[in-house]
Amino acid sequence: MKHLYLIRHAKSSWADDGLRDHERPLNNRGLKQLEPMGRAIGAEGALDGTVYCSNAARARQTLEGLIPSNLQHTVNLAPVLYTFNHEVVLDWLRDRSEDGITLIGHNPALEDLACLLLKHAPDAFPTCSCMHIALPIEHWHEIGKNKGRLEKLLTPNDVSYEQFHRKRTKIHIDEHLPLPGHIPESLLHQYQRIRDLEPGVLQGYDDEFLHQYRIAIRRSRAIAEAVVDIRGDGDLRKAVEVLKWHGQATSRLRDLHVLLGDLAQWPLEEDTQLALVSSGARSHFANLADVEHQELTKRLNSRQYRKDMDGWYQRLISRHLTKVTRKLATEDIRKALEKHIHKHNDVARQLNEQSPDDHFHDLRKRLKRIRYLAELDKPAFRDMLRQLKHRQQRFGDFQDLHVQIDMLSDFRDSTATEPDMLAPVAGLNTLIANLAEEKNRWRDDILTLGGIG
Repeated sequence: MKHLYLIRHAKSSWADDGLRDHERPLNNRGLKQLEPMGRAIGAEGALDGTVYCSNAARARQTLEGLIPSNLQHTVNLAPVLYTFNHEVVLDWLRDRSEDGITLIGHNPALEDLACLLLKHAPDAFPTCSCMHIALPIEHWHEIGKNKGRLEKLLTPNDVSYEQFHRKRTKIHIDEHLPLPGHIPESLLHQYQRIRDLEPGVLQGYDDEFLHQYRIAIRRSRAIAEAVVDIRGDGDLRKAVEVLKWHGQATSRLRDLHVLLGDLAQWPLEEDTQLALVSSGARSHFANLADVEHQELTKRLNSRQYRKDMDGWYQRLISRHLTKVTRKLATEDIRKALEKHIHKHNDVARQLNEQSPDDHFHDLRKRLKRIRYLAELDKPAFRDMLRQLKHRQQRFGDFQDLHVQIDMLSDFRDSTATEPDMLAPVAGLNTLIANLAEEKNRWRDDILTLGGIG
């Protein structure tokens, strides 16, 4: 078995007309593509074999940005790879002897080579992308048409949310239009955003993809649940429950992402830092995150998920949704808001310093529902939305700390019986106690908010 990794150089600059093609450098966008792609190709094994790079300036810059400095001495500059003809690359490959080869080169040569080797090649091969092709051959001279199998295609848009976001299509809705005019359009926009974010979620190299995926699902639910709240549509309610189910399946992974990010950023005392290292806490939570990501990958690749998302799309384009939303008015929203605000304030009045964390979480969910309703008609409830955002931030910080304390406590308890863990456990206890103090401060802050006026 042979393995071939094709890497197209990052985005190059055409700013200087006086430069020969061979000397063209990368532009700013190309430079930004390198760091996230470097992490991804390393994880995919693209640096485990022999690396060959075109001697063109843009290819050499790509090499320098992708490959760690301690590995760059193993890279071979190959002038033959400065070509746009895939036949040249193919003939050169036939003389190789390594099991794994990585090429950093140019289009259309690399893309045409992939089309030759693969029966079903990718439709495009963007700049700074990496394609892994497995070849069930014993010797490179056997390479030929349809001999390869595509193992992985990595693009900058799939491994970096920043690169993905650069080309995001923004929706422009005239908020002065009648309310029913933009509800179906908004839901369709969020649906498309969910589907566009899925590849980045599946790759799992940038946590921000999952965060934004959850936001898109939450916004979809916000709009649809608000409509259900007012209209009481049973079919739409069932569809929203399915969407909610898929969204909830991401919660554990997102909590782990937040905890791992905070562990890396918290200004911790030296003893606590040592406790995290000696206890293996970071590795433990990173492993848990890997397991959760694997489960999420199975879900997103499942037939049921595809069926559910197709069903959601069909509902969004249906005449029924248009009919349900057509007669919505600001006054309808106001009445629903008054009902939920009254329930929220009743619960808020019962909270005190001894109230369980779950009661605060319940109030947070009620607050979300109120905000969802208000966002149906932002011009009419703009002042209220400012207040709600302020409140939600506090409840969110409180809930994050609640979850983190629980996860760290469970880990501490699982290691506390080991004889050499006395010092690490003491350090973990200190961290948990500090987080509990911070959570209590947020609790006190929330209690001062009172009800929604």
